Amino acid sequence: MVRLEEVPDEEILRQQRASTAAAAAADDDDWEEEDDSDAESDFSDDSEVSERGLALKEETVWERISALRDIIPPSTRRSIASTFNTTTSYAFTGGLLLGKLGWVVTTSALLVGLPFALAVEDESRIVAQEKEMMAQQQGAQHMLAPAGASGAPAQGQQAGQYQPQAQAPQGLRPPGF
Repeated sequence: MVRLEEVPDEEILRQQRASTAAAAAADDDDWEEEDDSDAESDFSDDSEVSERGLALKEETVWERISALRDIIPPSTRRSIASTFNTTTSYAFTGGLLLGKLGWVVTTSALLVGLPFALAVEDESRIVAQEKEMMAQQQGAQHMLAPAGASGAPAQGQQAGQYQPQAQAPQGLRPPGF
């Protein structure tokens, strides 16, 4: 049976030792006391502010805000947390109720309003067809009538009197109208 063993590379180990030694030497230099001219130069550069060798650019905004937590008294923190929780609770409940109300209004409009609108449109289409049929029938009657009957009043009729005309067929009527 063959056994496999991992043998560390000696060159890689030497490089790692050398880099850790160089880093330790650099860390030792950071902790030495700085004179006043170096301190002023650190704060004069806005791009990199350092404090005891630690770069503040590495600190996140959340870490800075959480560090301010100790400045605010516990009673004020509880008050702020309570207000925030109450506000979010009301906002969540209001959003939930508005969503439900929107659902009810939308489904009601679809179930009641849409059929009603279609029925009104159908009715207006039927009325328009009836008017068109009546106009066609009246046009046909005028064309079939003798020439003298349409222009001059008949004997015994005066121009100002109302004369009932013959009942023209009114077409199909839907029930209830």
